[in-house]
Amino acid sequence: MPLDPTLSASNVAVLAAAAIDRALLEELFDHTPDIAFFIKDAAGRYTTVNHSLVERHGLRSKAEMIGRRPADVCAGSFGRIPTEQDADVLRTGRPIVEHLELHWLLPHRPVWCLTTKLPLRDAAGKIRGLIGISKDVRAPLPPREIQPEIAAALLHLETNYAEPISPSRLARLARVPPARFGRVVKRIFGLTPVQLIAKTRIAAGSLALRDTPRAVAEIAHACGFSDHSAFTRAFRAATGVTPTEFRRIHGAAPVGGGPEAVRRAARRR
Repeated sequence: MPLDPTLSASNVAVLAAAAIDRALLEELFDHTPDIAFFIKDAAGRYTTVNHSLVERHGLRSKAEMIGRRPADVCAGSFGRIPTEQDADVLRTGRPIVEHLELHWLLPHRPVWCLTTKLPLRDAAGKIRGLIGISKDVRAPLPPREIQPEIAAALLHLETNYAEPISPSRLARLARVPPARFGRVVKRIFGLTPVQLIAKTRIAAGSLALRDTPRAVAEIAHACGFSDHSAFTRAFRAATGVTPTEFRRIHGAAPVGGGPEAVRRAARRR
């Protein structure tokens, strides 16, 4: 859908007031395949996107996104969730900063992202749109590049996420001060230790929901959450849907087993 002249003129005016060169930003982010970049107008419609965002949605050209909202491009929760986020930023002016989200772009392809959205204001301070990025959380460095003690702490998290685990405990296992451990985790994963723990547990839970028929409460306990409610809150924050809704969307394989089956499913992530 082409960008109509009124929308284009309004967008250019807002970006000019914010001292933003739209064309230059678009060109810059076209060279960052691990980052989806976008600018939207006051109605939450895309006015600028990069190639990475287009590819994430399986589309062929930017023109297929311009002038449309996420809900117009993606069906179900994949379109609803970012549209609701946009509406909240545009209404309140509160930014979203490095929000950890789990996206399922294709069946069996979970993609973790850190999403940031900031309001765009005109010279009078009125919100006229938003600008944002969604950065893929890439795989960690090769094991040989990670200090052995830190690698051991990370392995402990991967295999013992059902236990009470905190950043300070992982730092003690790594035999480094918490601040240094946080810097190393950020360099390796692009996440804070708290985000890494949440990612590990929610990823395990999402695959257990998909690959086992165990009760949600049992999966919650096996993934380190105190109860069903805590799991549901964290899962919804990361995915936009409840565990039950996620299972209904993605289904569960007809296999049995207790907590060990949950852990085996999680290890395949």
